[in-house]
Amino acid sequence: MAEPGAARLDAAYAECERIVRDGDPDRAVSVGFAPADLQRHLNALYAFNVETARIRDLVSQPLPGEIRLQWWRDRIEAGVASDAREGDGSPVAEALLDTIRRFDLPAAAFEGWLEARIFDLYDDPMPSRADFEAYAGETASALIVLAAMVLDRAAASGITERAGHAGVAQAATGALRSAALHRSRNQVFLPTDLLAATGLDAGAWLRGGPETAPAEAAMRAFAAEHLARAEAEWHLVPRALRPALLPARLTRRYLTALEAGKGASTLSPLIRLWAYWRWMRG
Repeated sequence: MAEPGAARLDAAYAECERIVRDGDPDRAVSVGFAPADLQRHLNALYAFNVETARIRDLVSQPLPGEIRLQWWRDRIEAGVASDAREGDGSPVAEALLDTIRRFDLPAAAFEGWLEARIFDLYDDPMPSRADFEAYAGETASALIVLAAMVLDRAAASGITERAGHAGVAQAATGALRSAALHRSRNQVFLPTDLLAATGLDAGAWLRGGPETAPAEAAMRAFAAEHLARAEAEWHLVPRALRPALLPARLTRRYLTALEAGKGASTLSPLIRLWAYWRWMRG
């Protein structure tokens, strides 16, 4: 007997929750500060982020990765254009399509997201800081805005600029925290104009070593500049929208760890929870 649609959808959302819990603890904990009836929809967005971000890990060549991204485009386009509710075998796609329809999320945001993720599949270096900001805007920043639209559609437009800066800060810090992984893949996420300003090129960055310290410091400063603009006047951010921004606020703690030479460190669950609780109240 076929599983009833509602039960299948519940199972799809449960799988999203598992994926986020295992793959993105910062966002997994932030979901708990959202209203209970909206948490599953945030998990659908965040699971989509995890799934698309790790495509590079699942393929040996760019073409299969591009095919996978196109698969997502096709699923989203079909789901938006019709009332089809199945995710073609993917629980994340099924939950995401349900979330997109329920909250009338813009399909263009997902198209931009998937287009930006093509960069992940290749070894071309990030050309410039402006290109990095555009990449982060289509991915990390877009994720914050979409989460805000789920939390409070009417108020979400008021944090678009803040979300833009927060996403760039997150992505820049993430590029530093993932430097060893990126080097193993021959990827250069640090903008080449930033590298050039510190006397390096892409090859020197990939080789690593002490000479990369000025570039790392410059990237931290780049992230910190955007973070300061995202954090400014936090008290003006509606509490309903704060869960969407909580993970980005952890960026300052990660920047401090990077400066201390602890790039791969993660926060303890207690520190993360305490920080979120304080930011929700303050």
